[in-house]
Amino acid sequence: MNGDLTKGPVMKSMLLFAVPMILGNLLQQCYNVADTLIVGQFLGSDALAAVGSAFTLMTFLTSILLGLCMGSGAVFSIRFGEKEEDRLKEGICAAFLLTAGLTLLLNLAVFLFIDQILLFLRVPDEIWELMREYLLVIFCGIAATFLYNYFASLLRAVGNSITPLIFLAVSAILNIGLDLWFVVGLHRGVAGAAEATVISQYVSGVGLGIYTWVRFPSLRPGRAHLRIRKETLREIAGFSMLTCVQQSVMNLGILMVQGLVNSFGTTIMAAFAAAVKIDAFAYLPVQDFGNAFSTFIAQNYGAKKKDRIQTGLKGAVTVSVLFSILLSAIVWIFSRPLMLLFVHAEETEIIAEGIRYLHIEGAFYCGIGCLFLLYGLYRAVGRPGMSVVLTVISLGTRVILAYLLSAVPSIGVIGIWWAVPIGWFLADAVGILYYLFRRKRLLP
Repeated sequence: MNGDLTKGPVMKSMLLFAVPMILGNLLQQCYNVADTLIVGQFLGSDALAAVGSAFTLMTFLTSILLGLCMGSGAVFSIRFGEKEEDRLKEGICAAFLLTAGLTLLLNLAVFLFIDQILLFLRVPDEIWELMREYLLVIFCGIAATFLYNYFASLLRAVGNSITPLIFLAVSAILNIGLDLWFVVGLHRGVAGAAEATVISQYVSGVGLGIYTWVRFPSLRPGRAHLRIRKETLREIAGFSMLTCVQQSVMNLGILMVQGLVNSFGTTIMAAFAAAVKIDAFAYLPVQDFGNAFSTFIAQNYGAKKKDRIQTGLKGAVTVSVLFSILLSAIVWIFSRPLMLLFVHAEETEIIAEGIRYLHIEGAFYCGIGCLFLLYGLYRAVGRPGMSVVLTVISLGTRVILAYLLSAVPSIGVIGIWWAVPIGWFLADAVGILYYLFRRKRLLP
C-alpha cells in the first residue's frame, strides 16, 4: 500500500516510514559485512584487508547509482505530493532510461580499468591478486545494485518502505548462507564470497523489479509516458546528477582516504576494514532516517504544507540527536567485542587500532546525523546543489586534514581518524547557517 506522508500525525508517520528503511539498509550492509566477517575468520588477515578495501571501492561505485536513484526519488515524491500521476509516470520512464544507461557505462569502465583502479588505491603487492580476484566477480553485480536501488527509491518515494525491506531480508539471508557454503564448504576463497554477494544482489534487484511491475499498476507507465518531454528529462537529470555528485564526492573522498590508509600497511588496512564496517552499521540508522525525512519533506513540499514541514523538521532534529548519542555510547562501550567479530583475538595490533578508530569516530555521531538531515532537507526542497556543497566541505576537510596530519610523525595514522568528525561539524555549521539566512526562500 502506498503511504501519503502529507496526512496524519507528523512524527508517527515519519518514524513508521523510516523504520523499514533503516532495517532494510542494515540488511544491505550485511552483504559485504558477511563477506568480511567470514573471510576474516576463515581466510586470514590478508584476505580481510583485500575484501575490506574492495568494500570502500564498491561503496563508491554504489554511491553513484544510489545518488541517481535518490535524486529521481525526490522528484517522484514531489510529483506524488502534487497528485500529478502522468508527470510521475513520465519521470519514472526518464529516470529508468537515464540510470540504466549510466549503469552500463560504469560497468564497462570498471572492468576495463581495474588495474589502474588498484594502482590508484595503492594496494600492496601481497594482496593485489586477492583483491583483483574479488573485484572481477563483485563488479558483475553492479546492474543488480541499480535495479534494487531504482525500484526501492520509487516505492519509498510514494511512501512504501516495507516492500524493499522484505526483498532485502530474503537476499541478506541468502547471502550469508551462500557465503558459508562457497567459502567454508566449497573452499572458493575470496571469489566465493564475491559470488555469494552477486547472486544475492540479483535476487533482490530482479525480484523487486518484477514485484513492483506486477503489484503496483498505478506506477506502471503506458506508451504515452515513453514520449519524454525535454523539461521532464532536464528535471530528472538535474536532481539525479547533483545527488549523484553529492553521493559520489562523499565516497570518492573516502576512497582517497582508503589509499592513504593502505600506505600504512596491512595491519592498518585490516583494522580500518573491520572498524569501517562497524562504523557504517552504527550511523546507518541516522542516515536512513535522513532519507526518510527527505521523502516526508518532499511530499509535503509538493503539497505546499509548510506547517507540516516545520513540525517535521523540529521533531527530526530531536530524534536524530538523541539516537546519535545512544549509538555513540554503544560503540564506545562495545568497541572491543565488536572488533572481535571480525578479527581473531591474537591479532592484538589490529584490534587496538580498530578500537582507537571507533573511540574517535563513535564519539561524534551527532555530527553525521545532523549532516544527513541537511542533505535530505536541501534535496527535498529542490536545492540538491547545496547538498553537494556540504559534501565537498565535509569530505574536502577530511581528505586534506587526513593527508596533512598523518604526515606529522608524532600524529601519524590517528590524524586520519580525527579528520572525519572535524569535517562533519564544519559542514553542519555551513548548512545550518544557510538555512537560517535563506529559510523564507526555501519554504515560501
